[in-house]
Amino acid sequence: MKKLFLTSALVALLHVTPSLASEDVPDMYPGSVLYSKPYEVIPGVWTAIGATAPPTYENAGHNNNLSFIVTGDGVVVVNSGASYQLSKALHDEIKAVTDQPVKLVINENGQGHAMLGNNYWIAQGIPVLAHADAAEEFKHDMAGAWDALKRYGQETAEGTDPMLPTETFEDEKVITMGDFEIHVMHLGPAHSPGDTQVWLPKQSFMIAGDIAFSERMPPIFSGTCTSCWIETFETKFIPLNPTFIIPGHGHPTNLEKVTRGTTGYLHYLRDKIGEHIDNGGDLAGAYYVDQSPYKNLDTFEELATKNAGVVYEEMEFE
Repeated sequence: MKKLFLTSALVALLHVTPSLASEDVPDMYPGSVLYSKPYEVIPGVWTAIGATAPPTYENAGHNNNLSFIVTGDGVVVVNSGASYQLSKALHDEIKAVTDQPVKLVINENGQGHAMLGNNYWIAQGIPVLAHADAAEEFKHDMAGAWDALKRYGQETAEGTDPMLPTETFEDEKVITMGDFEIHVMHLGPAHSPGDTQVWLPKQSFMIAGDIAFSERMPPIFSGTCTSCWIETFETKFIPLNPTFIIPGHGHPTNLEKVTRGTTGYLHYLRDKIGEHIDNGGDLAGAYYVDQSPYKNLDTFEELATKNAGVVYEEMEFE
């Protein structure tokens, strides 16, 4: 009965509208540094949904999804979060649902909101795993991420001491723990260096990280190869055909919605920028290409023009 109920709840979530993830929604979990309380998506897989907005004092930097798997023989955490305090808050929630110890933490990429909380877990002797490229990215960027956390997080930054993951992998690491077979994978170039996916084949469940977006506009960084991202998504991610997906940001959903929100957007923007270039357009004009079909995505105002400029610079000499 419990499994049926949870599955029904998940089916309802698969059809949520973007309004549920609006940047105007206040803190969903008063009294905790977490933006929202973790809930069980399918049996054994829990997630705390972050705000689909930039990191702010109000959301304490919890603007990505912090997930964990209760395997029956220990807990695997996906993402340390943006601070020591977020990691501790997540651990408190884990202790409330199971007495199984945390045995592994996985960082989904090299951004601050995935790794800045590493020191909480490392202090307890828990290994922290990341892709080698993500670890290198964080090594390069962690001082800036730490400074940003102190600016917006203020007292919620206390206790954070940026630390690299303790272990790295290259292509795939398979972990069997309790009732779960966990594939920690790097499918290929996508949103940022070392993007990592956590695939549960028996459950047809993917904790996708930032290779996949649905409610929030995908941010495109300088140096991101959007054509590579599309190829990785279409040739490696889609063929896995996950039934359920926790994206890097936003509610659990399905393959159709993350395809529309990820490669649907990337194809659209590349087509618009390609037309602009073919018509002799310059970088200044590229910022104003029409992206109105995606205006309802969270962070549209913050990211749309920036994305257009980055893609123009990528495509100008393709």
